[in-house]
Amino acid sequence: MVRFSVTMDDGLTGTIDKSCAKKKVSRSDWISEACTTHLAKGNGAGTIGVTTLPSAGPVLLPEDHNMPDYDETYRNFRIEVPEYFNFGFDVIDAWANKDRNKLAMIWVNQEGVEKRFTFWDLMRLSNQIVNIMIKYGVNKGDRVLIMLPRVPEWWTFTIALIKRGAIYCPAPTMLTPKDLKYRINIADIKMVITMQEHAEKIDEISKECPSLTCRVLIDGKRPGWISYPVELNYPAPVSAKIVNLPGTKKTKSTDPMIIFFTSGTTGEPKMVVHDHSYPLGHIVTARFWHDLRKNDLHFTLSDTGWAKSAWGKFYGQWIEGSAIFVYDIRSRFNNTEILPLIEKFGITTFCCPPTIYRMLILADLDKFDFSELRHCTSAGEPLNPEVIKAWKDATGLTIYEGYGQTETVLCIGTFPGMKPKFGSMGRPAPGWQIELHDDNGKPVGLHEEGRIAISTKPRPVGLFRDYLNNEEENKKSFVGDWYYTGDKAYRDEDGYLWFIGRDDDVIKASGYRIGPFEVESALIEHPAVQEAAVVGSPDDIRGLIVKAFIILKPGHKPSDSLTHEIQNHVKKVTAPYKYPRAIEYVESLPKTISGKIRRKELREHEMKKFSSENLTDKKK
Repeated sequence: MVRFSVTMDDGLTGTIDKSCAKKKVSRSDWISEACTTHLAKGNGAGTIGVTTLPSAGPVLLPEDHNMPDYDETYRNFRIEVPEYFNFGFDVIDAWANKDRNKLAMIWVNQEGVEKRFTFWDLMRLSNQIVNIMIKYGVNKGDRVLIMLPRVPEWWTFTIALIKRGAIYCPAPTMLTPKDLKYRINIADIKMVITMQEHAEKIDEISKECPSLTCRVLIDGKRPGWISYPVELNYPAPVSAKIVNLPGTKKTKSTDPMIIFFTSGTTGEPKMVVHDHSYPLGHIVTARFWHDLRKNDLHFTLSDTGWAKSAWGKFYGQWIEGSAIFVYDIRSRFNNTEILPLIEKFGITTFCCPPTIYRMLILADLDKFDFSELRHCTSAGEPLNPEVIKAWKDATGLTIYEGYGQTETVLCIGTFPGMKPKFGSMGRPAPGWQIELHDDNGKPVGLHEEGRIAISTKPRPVGLFRDYLNNEEENKKSFVGDWYYTGDKAYRDEDGYLWFIGRDDDVIKASGYRIGPFEVESALIEHPAVQEAAVVGSPDDIRGLIVKAFIILKPGHKPSDSLTHEIQNHVKKVTAPYKYPRAIEYVESLPKTISGKIRRKELREHEMKKFSSENLTDKKK
């Protein structure tokens, strides 16, 4: 160690001493940290404007933030995307080689079983899976559907697929054989990865899926399936070092990496393609919105089959060096189950849908110790100001709202360091130029309703490439130098955006995005249903529920037993979360001249009815 004598004026000395007292460090440690940080900035690590992986920089105090000044960060922030990038090698393996003991994941199930994984573990486990993929001919560009619950293998297999250059397609475990058949065929899926519990659904439709050549079970043996446990050890243990075969190709940042399926209103789910730069886009999500540091334990409550898992339990968190907490939910779930987990494991940052927050505030929150929890976020649908206030009264923490889509990363948000406006989406995320346009593509004025438009000049890191094999939807969404999200909002005088509603009719209920077309199609398959329209109906707890307006065929009459029969029918035909919780039988449906159902009119009817009922309750 070398000692230096430093001369500085009294004012600077006083400022440093105050910071030392606040951080509880010595003056020499403070100066050493400041020098380390300054030198790191010189070589591009930890600076706003340059992406160096893994992240570097000092550990911040709870009251400090990664974005101390929104305007300055928004002006200066850039993500530099290299020509070649692979999240598996450049993030997971990079952390593993930097610190083989660094915690990456704590996994817990509802029975209390607990497992911990370091980045070193994830590197070796994913390398073994890559070697299995090589053995069975899964190559760069091949498409693989992965349908697993929140088990550790979802992460290790996904990392392996990324390393191999295959394109992975996450799928919720609740999908029916009909849903899976559509996805496998439309996406030209080569391999399916699942577990015993869901294998029968694949076997039922496999003969009708010509592209499907490989089926993998992570937890057992089954005729016609590759067994992961067997492959690991037979005829010899699989190497934890990737076999370097001739012809193995590196992944460019522009190579396709993932296909998400997202709901639409006029047809089957669309295929959203993201490339290998997508993980880098989530630096904004994790560093600025989640406000993560490399010693954090972050908990996002979401299913592995949806894009929200990429938002909150994968890319950005591990780029920042944080550990993730995973709660594996398989049986009946009580929202308040997570409260003792937050206390026991010392969760520091937390994100869940508004529906969950609405349930949590009903519990006696004073019984739990939230002293380690310092930051909370929410996305998926607007959060009621009353819920935000109740949560803050109980925990002392503000819930920071954010906005984005399957097609994007966090592109609008309320960030730490900004003054929250309850009910607002926030302001555009650094790296995202966002305007509100009228139907002619012209910017609208303050407090005027406009379509949310994202500039593609330059194209923000984290914006999807396109809708696969859907030229009509691409032309509709990408117009000139803009991508139109399909949502509407207005902007206030401080630059905050306020969500108004969707341009289309996708229902956001309990954290899920549900396309009316899928539910209506299932309803019409019932022998008693002649015609149906589905909309989101306001609900105190869930925010929105799926409601169906049904015209019955002649000879059928409304009844409670018929309602239950129709609901159970929908649960069997499509994923159970899509079923209509409310059904209203009607003689006719509002339609346009061309015969299209006016769902907007039905939604407005439900809103007026809800408002009227609330007003009556208040008068009582």
